[in-house]
Amino acid sequence: MTKLYVEHKGKVIETNGQFKHVMAITLNPLANYREGVARCITSRSGNLAFKGNLDRSELYKIGGDSLEHFKIEGRLNIKNEEEIIDSLTPPGWDFIGLEDPDIWIDPDTGLMHLYFTIPIKPPDKMHDEDEKIKVHLGHAVGQNLDSLEMTKPVLMDNGKFRAKEVSIAPINKKGFRFNLIESKDRQIGTSYSIVQVAIAKEMGKSWEYGDIAFHPARHNITWIGGHASPGPLFSKNFIDVGEGKLLGMINGCEANKVIDGETIYGTFSIGLFIYNYEDGKIDWVSPEPLIEDSEAGKNGGRAITFASQFVETGHGEGILYAHVDDSFVRAYTLKAELIKSSLPETIEY
Repeated sequence: MTKLYVEHKGKVIETNGQFKHVMAITLNPLANYREGVARCITSRSGNLAFKGNLDRSELYKIGGDSLEHFKIEGRLNIKNEEEIIDSLTPPGWDFIGLEDPDIWIDPDTGLMHLYFTIPIKPPDKMHDEDEKIKVHLGHAVGQNLDSLEMTKPVLMDNGKFRAKEVSIAPINKKGFRFNLIESKDRQIGTSYSIVQVAIAKEMGKSWEYGDIAFHPARHNITWIGGHASPGPLFSKNFIDVGEGKLLGMINGCEANKVIDGETIYGTFSIGLFIYNYEDGKIDWVSPEPLIEDSEAGKNGGRAITFASQFVETGHGEGILYAHVDDSFVRAYTLKAELIKSSLPETIEY
């Protein structure tokens, strides 16, 4: 299969030895994408290939002189963080650090909204500990990265669904947004990461869980047969796939395997999807992945390529950022004309 992207050499973020693992980059459009936030792993236990690994992390500011080179700056300080986290953490539970940041700029007010994962681990060692961890979608707002103040989460883990990895959709004709999140369907003996609609009438206030937009078990697509997570949505300037619809990247993982009693994860790669943001429906997911990093899985763990940010750099061209093996950030050049060749023939440009 002909590659529809160009993989850049090297790593996007220079760590200077401060952190061994850096992932989940998000960039600020108000600074011409020359600053942003990344998730830095402060400690890691276990093997990424097996269920039960625990990462502790913090969010750090990054700054760069180009779209391909960033340095880690200071830890991201968010006002009211300690008070909000304390209010969400039951006695004996363990907050393991903010994860998976996403910057969104309100076009009406110019305010910066930062969304992130708030994972809180239960106190006792339990066989299904991963299933019982609480995962909330946190939120902070401010004029810039230095004035952010944390609010209550926009979506709380309610025991049935949880929320992380947000993709912000345009306002629909009804005046609100059908955003997308990664949630979880917990089933006996296994669980699936699913893509779910999050209904947002106000971007800084409480959202509502909507319908499941994509469930891996309901589709016969091997590369995304176990876990799915929404990635960046492209603008219509990059590729227009029709009224009320956007093309985007979706992260997927093969179905889990159980070998000698151990749950083993499969390969994580990146594909395409078409999202009907008017109705909150995913119309199509690519039958094959688009991007698998050349170095993914080479260090003995499971292969992971996970997209978090897309920046248009010119007409029909842009840079996709993804983290590889939950360890470093890579850039890839995407060209609209090449990507169009892998889309359904029914789309007219």
